[in-house]
Amino acid sequence: MPHNIHLIAAARPNFMKIAPLYHALSNQDWCKASIIHTGQHYDANMSDDIFSDLMLPEPHFHLGVGGGTHAEQVGKVMMAYENICLNVERPDLLIVVGDVNSTAACAMVAAKLHIKVAHLEAGLRSGDRLMPEEINRLVTDAICDYLWTPSPDADENLKKEGHPDNRIIRVGNIMMDSYELLSAKIHTENAPAKYGLEGQEYGVVTLHRPSNVDDPELLKILMDGLVENSNKIKLIFAVHPRTRNNLKKNNMWDKLNSHKNLILIEPISYVPFMSLVKSAKLIITDSGGIQEESTYLDIPCLTLRENTERPITVTEGTNRLVKPNELSNKVDEVLSGNWVHGKKPEKWDGKTSERIRDIIKELLG
Repeated sequence: MPHNIHLIAAARPNFMKIAPLYHALSNQDWCKASIIHTGQHYDANMSDDIFSDLMLPEPHFHLGVGGGTHAEQVGKVMMAYENICLNVERPDLLIVVGDVNSTAACAMVAAKLHIKVAHLEAGLRSGDRLMPEEINRLVTDAICDYLWTPSPDADENLKKEGHPDNRIIRVGNIMMDSYELLSAKIHTENAPAKYGLEGQEYGVVTLHRPSNVDDPELLKILMDGLVENSNKIKLIFAVHPRTRNNLKKNNMWDKLNSHKNLILIEPISYVPFMSLVKSAKLIITDSGGIQEESTYLDIPCLTLRENTERPITVTEGTNRLVKPNELSNKVDEVLSGNWVHGKKPEKWDGKTSERIRDIIKELLG
C-alpha cells in the first residue's frame, strides 16, 4: 500500500509551496499525496483560482473553515482536521508549510495523534512576537519531527532554540520551484499589457499587515507616500481585502483611487501577479514571500516593516527594510540606479521539491 501524505494549504503563499511538491509526489507509486484545503483564505482570487494556475487538482479534502479570530480559526481547523485523521484517512506523514494559523493547528493535531509532521520553511524568525505568524512559527517548529529549512539563518535559529541537528535539513526555497514550474505561463501572461503598463517603468505594491493597515494614522502616512511616489513612477497596487476595508472605513479610498498613476486592482492569482512582478522596476510591500521572489529576480524590494523573518533577502538579496518616512528617498535611489544587485542564495534553484521527495522516500522506507 502506498504511504498517505497530507499537504496542508490555507493561505495564498501555502498554495505555491505545496504545488511543486505535490507534482513531485503525484507520479510516485510509493505514496499518495492529498491536498487539505483548510479554507482559511476564502476569497476566490486568493485561493481557488490559484489551484488552476498551479495545475493542481481540486483539494482532496476541504475543511471550509473561513474567517474569524485567531482562536476561532485555530480551533475550527483543529476540530475539522482531527476528524479527517480519525474518521476518514490517517496520514503516514503530514507536511505543513509557512506560518499561518492552519500550519500550527494541523501540526498540533498530528503531533497529539502521534503522526509524523514535517515543517517546510522551518526556522524563519523575525524576533517579533507581536506578529501572530511568529507565534505560529515557534509553535510549529517546537512540535514537528522534521524541520526543512530554506536558508542558513533558519538552521542557526533552530539550533539556538535547542533543536537537534538530526531534525534540521536545509532543502532550499520551494517558492522558487513554483516560479520555475510556471515560468512559461508567467512569460506569456503579459499582465503589464492588460493594465496599460507595457513598455513603461512601474512599481508593484502590496500592503496587508495589521501593523501597517489597521492604524488609521499610519495608513494615511503610507497612502500619502504612495501618492507622492506615483508622481515619479506608476504604481499598481493589489489591494488586500483587509486594506481595502480600512481604506474605505477611514475615507481614504476615493482620494486614492482618483490618482491616475496609482492603479488600484483586486488581488490577483499567482501567474498574473508574478507577470507584473518580473517586469517591475521596484516592489513596495510588507509581504514575506515577495521579498524572496524579488531577490530571486534581482528586483529592488522596499519592505515597509521593522523586521523580516527572511534576513537573507537583505544580506544577500535586493530587499531592504524601509520606514514610512524613508520611502520617497528609497524610491529615488532605485530610480537613479543606486540600488544593490543581489545574488540567489544557495539551493534557491528550483529543485527543492525534488530534494524533499527523495528525503520523504527515505524517511517512509
